[in-house]
Amino acid sequence: MRIISGTHKGKRLMAPKKLPVRPTTDMSKEALFNILNNNFQFSQLGVLDLFSGTGNIAYEFASRGSQEITAVDANFDCVKFIKKTAQELDLNITTIKSDVFKFLEKAFVKADIIFADPPYDFEKEKFSKIPQFVFEKNLLNPNGQLIIEHSKHTDLSDLPNFIEGRRYGGSVFSFFENAG
Repeated sequence: MRIISGTHKGKRLMAPKKLPVRPTTDMSKEALFNILNNNFQFSQLGVLDLFSGTGNIAYEFASRGSQEITAVDANFDCVKFIKKTAQELDLNITTIKSDVFKFLEKAFVKADIIFADPPYDFEKEKFSKIPQFVFEKNLLNPNGQLIIEHSKHTDLSDLPNFIEGRRYGGSVFSFFENAG
């Protein structure tokens, strides 16, 4: 895995092999950040990275200047790796070890971008809980977006607040935003 742009552009990171993760591919990540770059000023973003795994997405936001980044994952080793890497690279990433759904139930954090990369084998019902919590709890700032990465075999276009889906190989980014 590598950081594509920003202060740590080109930096390669080696996650321990034992982590139960499927990192976002460089091609997909580059496409996603090209989309975001056209709509957001990274230095002004608050970011919530759910199911953060290796921290791949959080590092990219931090390298591009985002200051308030929270990475949430249930796996102790994932959280430990993100924390260690963030310290080594002097990145402002807060880590939280928690089941994402329990975190969302009690969340008080507001963000401009909420990125979720849950396991691809989730049932549709579990995927739908993510936007449900985000919008019921009003976790997005005005003009913010929720982005869920999922398999091309999962269709989230019928969920409330869905605005578009972008497919890259076997992955899809579904974008959601406040209707108001």
